[in-house]
Amino acid sequence: MKALLENLYSNHEATVLKEKLDALISRFRAENPELAGEKRGLTADQSEVLLIAYGDQVRSEDRSPLLGLKQFMEQRLEGITGLHLLPHFPYSSDDGFSVIDYLQVDPALGTWDDVRSLSENYSLMFDAVINHISAQSDWFKEFLDGTDRGYFKLSDPSLDHSLVTRPRTHPLLTAFETKAGPKHLWTTFSTDQIDLDYANPELFLKIVEILLEYARQGARYLRLDAVGFLWKELGTTCMHLPQTHQAVKLLRKIFDEAAPGMVLVPEINGSYEENAPYFGNGYDEAQMVYNFPLPPMVLHTFHTGDSGKLSDWLSTLSTPSDDTTFFNFLSSHDGIGVRPVDHLLEPAEVEALTERVRAHGGEVSNRLVNGEEVPYELNITFYDALTAPDEPVSTGVNRMRCSHAILLALAGIPGIYFNSLVGCPSWREGLAETGRNRTLNRRKFTRTELDNLLERSPQMGRVREALLELIEVRGQTEAFHPQAPQEIQKLHPGVVAIKRGEVLALHNIRNESVNLRVDGFDLITRSEVGPALELEPYGVRWLKQR
Repeated sequence: MKALLENLYSNHEATVLKEKLDALISRFRAENPELAGEKRGLTADQSEVLLIAYGDQVRSEDRSPLLGLKQFMEQRLEGITGLHLLPHFPYSSDDGFSVIDYLQVDPALGTWDDVRSLSENYSLMFDAVINHISAQSDWFKEFLDGTDRGYFKLSDPSLDHSLVTRPRTHPLLTAFETKAGPKHLWTTFSTDQIDLDYANPELFLKIVEILLEYARQGARYLRLDAVGFLWKELGTTCMHLPQTHQAVKLLRKIFDEAAPGMVLVPEINGSYEENAPYFGNGYDEAQMVYNFPLPPMVLHTFHTGDSGKLSDWLSTLSTPSDDTTFFNFLSSHDGIGVRPVDHLLEPAEVEALTERVRAHGGEVSNRLVNGEEVPYELNITFYDALTAPDEPVSTGVNRMRCSHAILLALAGIPGIYFNSLVGCPSWREGLAETGRNRTLNRRKFTRTELDNLLERSPQMGRVREALLELIEVRGQTEAFHPQAPQEIQKLHPGVVAIKRGEVLALHNIRNESVNLRVDGFDLITRSEVGPALELEPYGVRWLKQR
């Protein structure tokens, strides 16, 4: 730990900080022996499937939203074992990602008791939104009042910031009037989200205290939101700097000693090549990284009816150790990012994706590159991204089933966004109300409303049933263990074929039948198949082979 600290701070600062961290860890271990004694690293098996949801995703009249979500999961989402609980703290903007107080549960959602109740039934992933904090936080209010703890990243607008990677189109620096005079601060994501300065060791210590509290409150996975932006250094892109990796390694070291069951999950909205380095050597950094290219690659595959590019890319993926795996997903609270496929798809193919999304009722958000706006993410529900409004519901349901079968068959731990699991259409009314493109895929429900929709909407009810059936089969199949071997086979341009041990998972991504020469026992239909197989349009077969 001392060596890692010395890579970030002066020798004196590193010595002082190490003493404080050692004391913090010792105290935590003494107060939480059950966490300190857990097995280190990834322990999840093939049954682990995480739901991605907001704390008030399902609101009930007779209980807090958090407990209403828990009740809905228990009653209607059988087979789901984990929950990525999107930021459940008081916030001022960005649907939770501008946190006012890291250590409080938003009273509109419930209490820490409610969160711990969820953790009794589900593996919880907490959001650690630690690149920035709300402009309405006490930390920032104190800064405006003249108390500067060195928590915020200041800069001089006359300096050259041109190399800094920009995920948004607004200016990087925002001017604030303080009692000490005007100050320009980094605001990477919005003027309400003030960047923190990890060059200050006292800030790092404070953040560690907060993250250890998350472990005590029931977190099993820790999603490090926007962590690639963590360390800022003028003259660089300020993305994925060596200091950022050192900080993540420090967190891994701290949790390995204090709460070894915690799994770190850096959130890097980029390519495999950007995410994979956060594995470190396989034992010293994150245990799980996001597979961000997967959503646009799967969408491209269904739009074109050609599995070639997806299969080629999947064949290149690897992890450095048995202590590591991928967090796979197709949709989330954010849009479907297209930056992660910059080098996988041609510009014309990305343009075709954006045109298809617009034709299906979605929107496209942009970012600045060399002063020009280029597509950044596709804003639409995954159901609508796959299926046009005038296509039959049966086609849309089958596409959702097939696409999510690919997700569930891949090596790694799958996450399924709530609005995808219930087959939700894009929420145009919400977009009209907020004016924010991401609202299209952020619809929330009352319990009565949702139950009625699942019963009466053939789209939503059938998608839920189809996906839960696949989740049940996955959970019973050891070959789908997150770290079990994986081989991508090319059997037909219209088929995504994933070999997981003795199981060959076949997925027809076309709206026409495909003939294959394969045999085995289909784990889904519980029947023998082959040696000649006609795989129906968007058909799925998970074959246990002899």
